[in-house]
Amino acid sequence: MRILLSNDDGVFAQGLAELYQELKEDHEITVIAPDRNCSGASNALSLQQPLRMEQMQSGFYAVNGTPSDCVHVGVNSFLQQDPELVISGINHGANLGDDVIYSGTVAAATEGRYMGLPAIAVSLCAHTSDNFVSAAKFVRRIVTHLQAHPLPPDQILNVNIPDLPYGEIKGIKVTRQGRRHRAKTMIKDTDPRGKTIYWYGPVGEEQDAGPGTDFHAVSEGFCSVTPLSVDMTAHQSLEDVRQWITKI
Repeated sequence: MRILLSNDDGVFAQGLAELYQELKEDHEITVIAPDRNCSGASNALSLQQPLRMEQMQSGFYAVNGTPSDCVHVGVNSFLQQDPELVISGINHGANLGDDVIYSGTVAAATEGRYMGLPAIAVSLCAHTSDNFVSAAKFVRRIVTHLQAHPLPPDQILNVNIPDLPYGEIKGIKVTRQGRRHRAKTMIKDTDPRGKTIYWYGPVGEEQDAGPGTDFHAVSEGFCSVTPLSVDMTAHQSLEDVRQWITKI
């Protein structure tokens, strides 16, 4: 299978390298990733600057753009044939619940799906860990299954893997997105020139994290697989909004 592999942690990230090593024996892999960490980039595109690609000693390609840029330039310009699958990851840290709105990892997968390609976003629920290898093994299982049983054309799989050795992960659960509380206060500081600056503080605590959610599955030692749709229409609200709009 021809696979385009990308991420948002950058071309030198451990998770990217481990996933490449796990998949390269059975698949034709092209790695196109940002030349720096782009965590939190969401679906941003670089519209005000040209994109440049540089091949690293590893054979991976680095792009001076966002995760979405990497997939876009790979599919639309660089690759001779369209990939059969886009995989983004393995991310350093979870992408659970509301995280998917901001996640560059999920955005790279979304860009693949916008182009009509099957797509998977993969995250290990730890920023530094020895368990990227075990996470990569789970991805390999999912890819093998995907070959035999393709995804519907409107879905992405958002995969979150607990920070555990492979043998200690209890299995795979299909989940829905949970939800966090409002993010905590930003951190106010002063730069060396005395100017006020602000840093993002910690993410909000889990609010909707009960059974059936991605949060709950990971906390129980399961790999969470959440199908995401690129159609953000709130279909269940269409009739309510039709009624509401008549009163304007």
